[in-house]
Amino acid sequence: MSKIKLIVLLGLAVTAIVLVLQNTQTVATRLLFVTVAMPLAALLSLTLLIGFAGGILLALRVGKQRL
Repeated sequence: MSKIKLIVLLGLAVTAIVLVLQNTQTVATRLLFVTVAMPLAALLSLTLLIGFAGGILLALRVGKQRL
């Protein structure tokens, strides 16, 4: 079972890397009152990292509540 999880995780990581590297054009992003121009790859990477960190924090919080 552990090998299956590792293979799925590696597949998702490779897919995310390919997706980020194929999107290099610059985009304007608005967050409330601020507009920031950045490469789409940087925006996708930032979103991926925020989602990953949020998932880890949520898993840790749920794990503590079950103890």
